[in-house]
Amino acid sequence: MPDEARPGISAAIVVQEGRVLMVRRRVKEGQLSWQFPAGEIEQGETPEEAAVRETQEETGLTVKAVRLLGERIHPKTGRLMSYTACEVVSGTAYVADAEELDELAWCSHAEIPQYVPYGLYEPVQKHLDDAMPQSP
Repeated sequence: MPDEARPGISAAIVVQEGRVLMVRRRVKEGQLSWQFPAGEIEQGETPEEAAVRETQEETGLTVKAVRLLGERIHPKTGRLMSYTACEVVSGTAYVADAEELDELAWCSHAEIPQYVPYGLYEPVQKHLDDAMPQSP
């Protein structure tokens, strides 16, 4: 069942130098441990604005939204999820929000299944397939 009472979550898909940014939460949300920088969409905010803000708050990176990749009800959490492709404007990623995050990693295309073993939302996977080099 979708959780209509809670705000949607916006995730930033940040690819730089052939790697995608993943963060590990201090508190797992169900099976979710590693995920993309993400957080609740605030009143009056677009999903793209929330993705940019959350990336800044969690990782210290300044990014800009390139395009909304898609939205869905997350099968594990029941929350409305929005996924936005972002590119780095400035900064170096680090754990800026130590209350929420345990660590972060820049993953190669081949490493994604180790971090997200249950697979990615199809439009996100397609974006990463197009944006990241893949081993033969």
